[in-house]
Amino acid sequence: MIGRVAWLLARPGTTGPAATALPVAAFAIVTALLLAVLGGAQTFWTWTDEWAVTYQALAVIALVLLVVPLASLGGAAARLSARRRDDRLATLRLLGATPATVSALAVIESAVLAAAGALAGVAVYAVLVPALALIPFRGEALGIEGVLLGWIPLVAVPLGVVLLAVVSAVLGLRLVVISPLGVRTRQDAPKLHWLRAAVALVVVALAVGLMAVLQVAASAIMILGMLALAFGGALAVQNLVGPWVIRLVAQAQARTAKTPAKLLAARAVLESPKAAWRQVSGVAMTSFMAVFAGSGVAVVSSLGAGVPDRESELLLADIRTGILITVVGSFLMVACSVGVNQAAAILDRRDLYEALGRLGMPTSTTDAARRRSVMSPLRITAIGSALTAAVVMLPLTGITLIVAPASLLVIAAVLAAGIGVVWLGLLATRPLLVRAAGA
Repeated sequence: MIGRVAWLLARPGTTGPAATALPVAAFAIVTALLLAVLGGAQTFWTWTDEWAVTYQALAVIALVLLVVPLASLGGAAARLSARRRDDRLATLRLLGATPATVSALAVIESAVLAAAGALAGVAVYAVLVPALALIPFRGEALGIEGVLLGWIPLVAVPLGVVLLAVVSAVLGLRLVVISPLGVRTRQDAPKLHWLRAAVALVVVALAVGLMAVLQVAASAIMILGMLALAFGGALAVQNLVGPWVIRLVAQAQARTAKTPAKLLAARAVLESPKAAWRQVSGVAMTSFMAVFAGSGVAVVSSLGAGVPDRESELLLADIRTGILITVVGSFLMVACSVGVNQAAAILDRRDLYEALGRLGMPTSTTDAARRRSVMSPLRITAIGSALTAAVVMLPLTGITLIVAPASLLVIAAVLAAGIGVVWLGLLATRPLLVRAAGA
């Protein structure tokens, strides 16, 4: 049994440098960005003057807008790490390995990969500290002391990343432990219910309600909590309803497909709507961010014309800085998410692409189907996420600021950049598709 286990864990068809490097790199980026965000925001909580609450509220919004996508990216990395092992662990079960053995192997491997990535992320954060210290707020740089975290977050964040990977591995083991033959034969059809849409509508309605009553909150802590709940809930619920919407659209496209590429694309989405959603979920977060950033720019533009005092001028400049940092951080996550998920999708479908290549299907047709399976959900995701953000922001900013020229320009620019990142990801992973089809 030990010899068989070693062979299964080492055979190149199921693992290898790419399969290992992708989740490790994703865990490293998640850890580094999360530490950088926390380090940059900690200074705001040391201020106690009349402007402190304003800066703290803006920091909460930025943290929520970045932490939710970071958690999503971390979960994607954990699922990628687990997916690479499904076939091997299922085969071990068929060979007689006990559920306890399979579980231990999966959890240990996930923890090791996540720990390696988290430690690399801490090192990246340490390299970034001098650059973060130069970021100006309230007329002066934050400084090394302002962005350097203590030992508690430097330990807690990597441990949280490892815990996320372990939990994802344990949840992913249910199919392997219960039905190894189903995993080996790919009989794990996704189950999505319309209740997802109902829950999403309720959460968005609650978020709008919180934003509407924000001005009557009794304390600053309550305001910060309401902001965090509204933005965090609206962002998180997209992961719930997104796969369900994508599945409905793909079903319609499969029924009306006129070319092999369109049919393959629709069937690829229907094979796993959740996987299709993960390919574009980063742009969903960016679309949400675009509306927030556009509204913020419109607010600054409307207030900037007649600012009388120095503190207000600094606040407007700091809002611009915060928007820029938040958007840049969002794009870093999108780029990482796109690369990880698209490469993972190719590795997951390696057998299919190889079989299609042997049957004589040109790689150009396969690549066209892959592009369509990404870009079609992308359009739905970008529009839906932007509309959700606009609805949530409406009670706070009003329709005038959302549709202001400055706001629309920022929204269009951010969406175009997000879609461009996805296109670059598709181009960058095409050589991997060619190798898989010709394997």
